[in-house]
Amino acid sequence: MPTFTAPDGTTLAYHAAGDGPPLVCLPGGPMQDSVYLGDLGGLTAHRTLIRLDLRGTGRSAVPTDAASFRCDRQVADVEALRQELGLERLDLLAHSAGANLAALYTARHPDRVGRLALITPSVFAVGLDITAEDRLETARLRRDEPWFAPAYASLEAITAGRATAADWDAAAPFWFARWDDEARALRAAEQRQRNDEAAARYASDGAFDPDDTRSALAAFPSPVLVLAGEYDVAAPARVMKDYAGLFPSAELVVQGGAGHFPWLDGRGPFVTALVEFLGDGGGLSRP
Repeated sequence: MPTFTAPDGTTLAYHAAGDGPPLVCLPGGPMQDSVYLGDLGGLTAHRTLIRLDLRGTGRSAVPTDAASFRCDRQVADVEALRQELGLERLDLLAHSAGANLAALYTARHPDRVGRLALITPSVFAVGLDITAEDRLETARLRRDEPWFAPAYASLEAITAGRATAADWDAAAPFWFARWDDEARALRAAEQRQRNDEAAARYASDGAFDPDDTRSALAAFPSPVLVLAGEYDVAAPARVMKDYAGLFPSAELVVQGGAGHFPWLDGRGPFVTALVEFLGDGGGLSRP
């Protein structure tokens, strides 16, 4: 397992697997061990996935300064990884909350990003609004599921700001296209894999300046993919369309029948969309 040193001296780990040009992958959670990304549905057959364990997660060390868990502070970690890999520009994939870090990195270092793939992205860094009805309308697409009624009632409680821990558990099926053993296992692993202290600090005061970030992304010239799941209540397709509209060269793909983890819900369509977008790795170069 390779490691490198962040600018503040924290030892960070990454995992490399697959064939082809490197694709740097930032996990969500926020602040969850990158192991949950796995091989991204078989994308390792086309790209060498470089999964970064964010500070304090996975095999990476816990920093001395807990304030460095803040998202904007971790931009320097991604830049240090680029330098460690010896890449002049990198192709970057980010899932969920990891998209906030990817957006800040791209805004700060636009000349260092070849292609940017945002998978069911969180929108905190760019300040988009996801309404309760956005989530509930998406959830109602699942009304024929046997678990729908209690899960929907709990989702209503979540969107109204009166949720209990039991509501979050009850609504969990909405994050997946199939509430099967694989989905249950991934859900059960989240608590073990996430650094809760780091997650609490990730989006703390000062982490994001949406106006500045949107302004920078509006000038980002390289190709961008925003991939949404048709059933994803965390990143509804309507808002993902708005996210894609922040870039001059972005495409939106809504993966049919997919939830928040589209590589689990439809491996073939997911990999096909990513391979078509990433091409042959021509955006990558070494100094």
